[in-house]
Amino acid sequence: MKTKQLIIVVISLIIGLTIGKFIFKDAKTASHKNETVAEHWTCSMHPEIDMPEPGKCPKCGMDLIPKTATDDSLSVNSFKMTKNAMALANIQTIKLGETSTNTRLDKGLKLSGKIVENDKQSAIQTAHFGGRIEKLYYKSEGEFVKKGSLLASLYSPELVTAQNEFIQALEIKNEQPELYKAVRNKLKNWKISENQINQIERDKKVITNFKMYANVSGYITTILVEEGNHIKEGTPLFKVSNLASVWASLDVYEKDIAAIKKGMQVVLKLNAFPDKAFKGKIDFIDPILNTKTRTTTARVTLKNSKGLFKPGMLVNATVNSANKNQTTTSSIAIPKTAVLWTGKRSVVYVKTVADEPVFEIREVTLGQENGKNYEIISGLNTNDEVVVNGTFTVDATAQLLGKRSMMNASNEDDSKEGETKENTVERIAVNPEFKKQLNLVINDYIKIKDAFVQTDASKVSELSKQTLKELGKVKMSLLKKPKAHEIWMPASKKIKQYLEKITNLTDVEAQRNEFINLSKEMISLAQAFGTNKTVYVAHCPMAN
Repeated sequence: MKTKQLIIVVISLIIGLTIGKFIFKDAKTASHKNETVAEHWTCSMHPEIDMPEPGKCPKCGMDLIPKTATDDSLSVNSFKMTKNAMALANIQTIKLGETSTNTRLDKGLKLSGKIVENDKQSAIQTAHFGGRIEKLYYKSEGEFVKKGSLLASLYSPELVTAQNEFIQALEIKNEQPELYKAVRNKLKNWKISENQINQIERDKKVITNFKMYANVSGYITTILVEEGNHIKEGTPLFKVSNLASVWASLDVYEKDIAAIKKGMQVVLKLNAFPDKAFKGKIDFIDPILNTKTRTTTARVTLKNSKGLFKPGMLVNATVNSANKNQTTTSSIAIPKTAVLWTGKRSVVYVKTVADEPVFEIREVTLGQENGKNYEIISGLNTNDEVVVNGTFTVDATAQLLGKRSMMNASNEDDSKEGETKENTVERIAVNPEFKKQLNLVINDYIKIKDAFVQTDASKVSELSKQTLKELGKVKMSLLKKPKAHEIWMPASKKIKQYLEKITNLTDVEAQRNEFINLSKEMISLAQAFGTNKTVYVAHCPMAN
């Protein structure tokens, strides 16, 4: 009996141990299943790095970011982060359209521009007679000159001759009064003052240096001559502006032109006077659109008796929403921190699942800048939840997971239907020798780019000279097709001009401005004729 009971106990123990093993195994499996790789950290530049805690990348020194798990149930361009990863990276989102988040723009149309001179109050002071400028009495721009003030002293051979004629006419004044009057009027027509003419008549001596006086009052905005210059009658000497009134010149985007009418009330704010608001009316709208900026100009005339407004000041304007017959609308806006720039693309990250940290990139079209916000023309809707803090971290996660990101407009799983290639240019087959010569130019161009990365102006100049030499070695005679000639001739001419400018400049920022134009031409040639290796058009998200 005891033996039988012992056997039952042993069997029960074995069964219990077996069940317990499976229970604990399942619990352990569940525990591991619920773990996320958010406890691991990686580098956005070196995804092979896998660290158990935050810190610096051992390869490049960048801050590590949370490593997230993939979810096969998500759409091809969506990805999921853990709540722990979001908290550690301080990722924050807002829902568009909520008034508490200030994500709707003011109903008034926002414009920007600058204060400019009122051309109707400006005048050009010209020379009344030809000669050599002996002395200028105003040598600095910004000086105020009154009408009748002495501007310059000139030696004029013509006036010397005219004075001799006048002195001779004086001797026969009684016999030939008409001749005397004619010679005297000739001097008056040259704006010689009555006092000067009387002095000549009284002393009967030739004045060699004649004084020239101002015709108008105002501030000298441009000096067009220097002492010692030989000038002709009618030569411009000074540009003088009466700043008693000025213009606020406002840029109006093409899409907003229909909303702007003459007579509309405008409220102006200037950086120089942040606590003041100035009112005015639109009195002119430029009928010609600037094809480069896609804007036209609306003008507001401002009284400036106190001299507050100075040409060049930046101005922000709000077209008053209370204007009669004006339709007021409100539009979605997002904080600037939500936007990532990459070349011509502007992207944001949208949280696509209400209670889960699932994100997807979205391309947007931006409108006006309004303080800390951007107007959204297309790409987002009211109630979309957008990342506004930690955006770069979210983008780095997308890159690590091979999803669409700031630098990756599409991925391998995207449907090819509807894909577009930016700046697609028809490739032209050319002589291999020409292509080889062109590639030497492109290689030198890339070296210039590297020198800019190092901010080395002297190196940039040196490499630009070298590139000019390589450009001169490219033989256009190798191009047989007329289309190839049509592309090469204007592009090579511009490239030469830009390289020469860069070579002669010593300021690296000025060189960079020319490099932007140079890059456009180099890209067009590479697209048209091809290269001997794979190259990419790379856009900087922070500049140009």
